[in-house]
Amino acid sequence: MAHYAVRESPPLRGEIQVSTSKNAVLPIMCGALLTREDVRIEHPPELTDVHTLASLLSACGCRVRHDQGGLVIAADALKNPDDEDDVRAMRASVLVLGPLLSRLGEARIPLPGGCAIGQRPIDQHLKGMAALGARVTFDHGGVTLRGKLRGAVIYLDMPSVGATENLLMAATLAEGSTRIENAAKEPEIVDLAAFLCSMGAKISGAGTSTICVEGVSALHGTSWTPIADRIEAGTMACACAMTGGELLLRGARADHLRSLLFKLSEAGVHVQDTPGGLMVFGRAKQPFEIRTMVYPGFPTDLQAPMMAVACRTPGTSVFLETIFENRFMHAAELARLGAHIRVENRVAIVEGTPFLTGAPVRATDLRAGAALILAGLCAEGETLVDDGGGHIDRGYVRIEEKLSAVGGNVKRV
Repeated sequence: MAHYAVRESPPLRGEIQVSTSKNAVLPIMCGALLTREDVRIEHPPELTDVHTLASLLSACGCRVRHDQGGLVIAADALKNPDDEDDVRAMRASVLVLGPLLSRLGEARIPLPGGCAIGQRPIDQHLKGMAALGARVTFDHGGVTLRGKLRGAVIYLDMPSVGATENLLMAATLAEGSTRIENAAKEPEIVDLAAFLCSMGAKISGAGTSTICVEGVSALHGTSWTPIADRIEAGTMACACAMTGGELLLRGARADHLRSLLFKLSEAGVHVQDTPGGLMVFGRAKQPFEIRTMVYPGFPTDLQAPMMAVACRTPGTSVFLETIFENRFMHAAELARLGAHIRVENRVAIVEGTPFLTGAPVRATDLRAGAALILAGLCAEGETLVDDGGGHIDRGYVRIEEKLSAVGGNVKRV
């Protein structure tokens, strides 16, 4: 839990090493449950979500240890968790369902929690598991799945990232062939599939709408380096677009951020793909329109940072949020800094203003918290971001240190 004191900052200049992707590491940690052998994950990010999931895996009988910059997971004594607190604390905990069911023939977890940004039901996970042969029962706020899994054709009503990941993991040890149609295409899905293949899984089509899995009898241990965090990279690109300057986002990949880079270019920000990462320079000068969509569309996780950019960009920018129904909570907090934002249902209209003024604000969710820190970099006086809910530490590794190192006036207090 933290507060962040942010003051108006000069143009940001320098390099930022982008952390390993939280959204890639969490499913890979769950994928480690699919083998009795050791799995090593290189450079896991120091985030509360990673610690929470590590605690849950320990409750599942795993031995989890840090070793010379890596995370080693051994699931040779796998069991269903007894303590439900860690499961309720984060949504990604539902990803243990597939591996537990595949290994043990039974999986039980309470219904998970996470950020309050809208409804995120797990019905697609459960329908897919049922198609693979699991019997699903609900009782006392939890869900239990039982049965031997067999290959099947699964159609997802929507390309859910979590459901795709869960079913992909479950299918690796299922008997026969599985085809997941209308699958999510995110880079984290591709990374998970490549990780599982390094363990001996037979998967094709990851990154497309149809993923095929040929079940195998067992998987073996591996060592894996996950991809860089495209959302952290995008957030830092937005920080540069607000303050001006020049940033090298080391490790960031342009092919993972096409939709954001096009919008930044429309706004007048220059972006260059280099061997070391993404070079971002200049300030946003023209308004833009954002419509959040599933990948490869504009990511909902970058909607809030881009709204912070729009607050200081001349003209009228428009945001349409199609993924979550409650993801404009940061608009009221940005307005406390002097931003001109009108919200109507899932549309937000932002009139850019040359002046923002520091004020106490509250981080209502993970990405909203980052957006408020960015806005504070361009606000006169001090902006105190109250993150009593611990949201920011769930998804950003020492954000205050990274911004301070390139000239941002940000302190954790």
